Amino acid sequence: QEAPDTPAADTPAPGVPASAPLAERPGFLGRLFGRGESAAPRRVLDDAMIESLEELLIQADMGVETALRVTANLAEGRMGRRLSVAEIKGLLAAEIARIMDPVARPLPIYAKTPQVVLVVGVNGSGKTTTIGKLASQFRAAGKKVVIAAGDTFRAAAVEQLQVWGTRAGVPVLTAPEGSDPASLAFDAMDRAERDGADLLLIDTAGRLQNRQDLMEELAKIVRVIRKKDASAPHNTLLVLDATTGQNAISQVEIFRKLADVSGLVMTKLDGTAKGGVLVALADRFGLPIHAIGVGEQIDDLAPFDPQDFARALVGSED
Repeated sequence: QEAPDTPAADTPAPGVPASAPLAERPGFLGRLFGRGESAAPRRVLDDAMIESLEELLIQADMGVETALRVTANLAEGRMGRRLSVAEIKGLLAAEIARIMDPVARPLPIYAKTPQVVLVVGVNGSGKTTTIGKLASQFRAAGKKVVIAAGDTFRAAAVEQLQVWGTRAGVPVLTAPEGSDPASLAFDAMDRAERDGADLLLIDTAGRLQNRQDLMEELAKIVRVIRKKDASAPHNTLLVLDATTGQNAISQVEIFRKLADVSGLVMTKLDGTAKGGVLVALADRFGLPIHAIGVGEQIDDLAPFDPQDFARALVGSED
């Protein structure tokens, strides 16, 4: 999807922490080496060791293809060498970070306003909370934001957004339960233009039980938005729940057919030791990862830092 303008140089992404460490845990390698890595003897990097590493990467939800690629790169030119646990962790983290580096990109901010951000994802993925946090962060960075509570069939989602809106001082446009989300999106575009808003964040339904209905609903929202601005939506964010593991892969495949997904947000990374699915997503789709959710607070939606993520995943102490 083409950006309507090049990102405005003087409008950086919201001022949130540069990185948010994942929950403290020994990482999946703790199962292979134990925790006391400084006292652990050096291990010969042989076929058995590579196989064990592959299994652990697969258990961490990295998927077979990505796990094989990571271990093959690690093994190259090093077979038969004696390596300490810290060295193995460091090499693995470096290989993981190398896959993740190209996709670690903040949500671009464009000079054209209002910038329309369509937010999609299955119910329970953390979509509504992500919208609330994004609105709060952009508001704190001096941006004018409007939210459209487009999941009109879920009263709870609308109420949740209203709470976030009140807290952040951001207007939340709602419509009666079960009403047409596309007409709400149109009204929200009107409001955003009238208010001189920088950003319009539109929540959408996440009912995958009936994909045809959802596809038509999302297509209609896009059609209606484009009557106001032919280049909108300028971003389509897919919110994924890290605890769903490999299901996240199929969700990306489904939503790429339903909507023109331009970037990802991964939530609940604090609650899972299976964050390896993010590596699989980066390796397979190459979609930008704009942010990760690591808790319930506003600042717990943070820019994605590949090095921090890779170190936390393998349990490296560096």
